[in-house]
Amino acid sequence: MSFALTILVFVPLLGAGALMLLPDDDEVVWRSAFIFSLVPLALSLYLLVAFEPGRADYQFVEHYAWIPQFGISYHLGIDGISLFLVILTTVLITLSLLYSGGGDIAMRAREFCFLVLVLETGLLGALLALDLILFYVFWEVMLVPMYFLIGIWGHGRKLYATFKFVLFTMFGSLLMLVAMLYLAAAAHARLDNLTFDLPALYRVPLSATEARWLFAGFAIAFAIKVPVWPVHTWLPDAHTEAPTAGSVILAGIMLKMGTYGFLRFAIPLFPVVAVEAAPWFLALAVVGIIYGALVAMVQPDLKRLIAYSSVSHLGFVMLGIFALDPTGVDGAVYQMLNHGLSTGALFLLVGMLYLRRHTREIADFGGLWKSIPVYAAIFMFIMLSSIGLPGLNGFVGEFLVLLGTFLKFRLAVYFAVIGVILGALYMMWAYERVMWGPITHAVNATLADLTAREIAVMVPLIALILFMGLYPRPLLRRIEPSVAGVINRVDAAVAMQAEAQAPVPLARRPAPSRMLARQ
Repeated sequence: MSFALTILVFVPLLGAGALMLLPDDDEVVWRSAFIFSLVPLALSLYLLVAFEPGRADYQFVEHYAWIPQFGISYHLGIDGISLFLVILTTVLITLSLLYSGGGDIAMRAREFCFLVLVLETGLLGALLALDLILFYVFWEVMLVPMYFLIGIWGHGRKLYATFKFVLFTMFGSLLMLVAMLYLAAAAHARLDNLTFDLPALYRVPLSATEARWLFAGFAIAFAIKVPVWPVHTWLPDAHTEAPTAGSVILAGIMLKMGTYGFLRFAIPLFPVVAVEAAPWFLALAVVGIIYGALVAMVQPDLKRLIAYSSVSHLGFVMLGIFALDPTGVDGAVYQMLNHGLSTGALFLLVGMLYLRRHTREIADFGGLWKSIPVYAAIFMFIMLSSIGLPGLNGFVGEFLVLLGTFLKFRLAVYFAVIGVILGALYMMWAYERVMWGPITHAVNATLADLTAREIAVMVPLIALILFMGLYPRPLLRRIEPSVAGVINRVDAAVAMQAEAQAPVPLARRPAPSRMLARQ
């Protein structure tokens, strides 16, 4: 399939347009949106089957001139780093639509489905774009649908959360755009090649000062999107006030755009600066791990607790990335997928509980195992995945991250392990208060257990969590070559800089008599 990636990116957009032509029947709209979401899911699984595991370069590449007078091209490609993030995106979008059609979204179903499908196009395009301007277009496309999803279908202080989300993200995006334009101008001036193509920009010679400023432009944008402490404050509000599907997509996919951006753009483009900045980012990652866990522990709102847990879990991803070790980065990519599955599932479960009780306050629950045992059992399974129980997916990612980081930065691991312990504490304590003990509110005894639709939403997530925990090799076999390519580029750049800065040996220096003769 020569145009597999283009079809994958734009089929959701075509589906969004088709929804506008359907009759005004919510049931028809939900079914149609779900069917449209199945097409990119099937295509992503085709890419998984056709992907060649041993290759580090991009596959299924499409490269055409788009705006040649400005060096902008339509360049798509997929590698081991982006492959499973693409699959995660298509899986979570499909499950979010399946869940939302069961009663979670009670108004303006057509507009909701339209925005979710447009958002899917933005997410997939950003993961596959290999031209900076094309990436930036898709990066901004992601922002608009999420703005409306939170602002229209959100809860509580939804407008405050929406504006905060947009302002933080736009600030970082503008810095990144300036860095992109400067980098392209440098390519035009020094290589006589005006281009925004990512592989071509690897060869642009930059001074140390230029590289540091440009790295900062990209890094701030991606750090906000992750989000890294202390630019994380938009996240709990956005998560808490978003509709359930919005929280699932935001936590499961959108936050990964920040960590993915570091691996795809910031580190390969400026490898020497990335090595210089690694200790700072490791420190921020450790602070985020511990801070997120401590704040999550004292949250009275179950959804807000999970939101702060994302700050902690993504701290582990950043720890693995800036260990700049193949094992650590492999673990970081794996942990991106783990977080998407486990936290996405937790937000779905909280949404199911909110539909029944219209509250998320932990104090309003207790004893739910007696009234809704299927729900409680599934919640326990997902909770154990989130805290990294051996045999489930979370353990594999955290173990690789800690192992890879320990080889180079042992002190960071000593502190990060505290976050592992705290993560188990706050999740198990929250579970105890919600599921165990006596039923202190009579209404909790009358709750209905999960419906067939809700179980159908959770079963694929449970299956993936088990598979990734018990048999990670098929994923790591495809991730490792691309990660090795990034690390090799960093090592080569550092070695070249060290060679350039090394003093000239005496044997290679001109003799004093020759120097006097020249004078």
